[in-house]
Amino acid sequence: MTTDKSTGKKSSSRAATFESSFTRLEEVVRKLEEGQLTLDEASGLFEEGMKLAKSCNELLSSAELKITRLKSNFAEQMNLVPGDEDSADDEAQV
Repeated sequence: MTTDKSTGKKSSSRAATFESSFTRLEEVVRKLEEGQLTLDEASGLFEEGMKLAKSCNELLSSAELKITRLKSNFAEQMNLVPGDEDSADDEAQV
């Protein structure tokens, strides 16, 4: 990953890595489904496909965890800001 010097944030090369890995995984699956491979070629492609699938799964899990954390932080922030419901409850008690 590279860091954007203007913002200090990491660029989204992780997304490109996921996309390129997934595209390669699709190619591997297509070649395996077509057949016409030697046992060594098929074994090598299968091994590569398993590594690509693991990598894609890890990237997706990481993204899911990040989104879950962001949603949780947002929900916490929204609870800290008094809303219309709080003021309506206060008025009803008076």
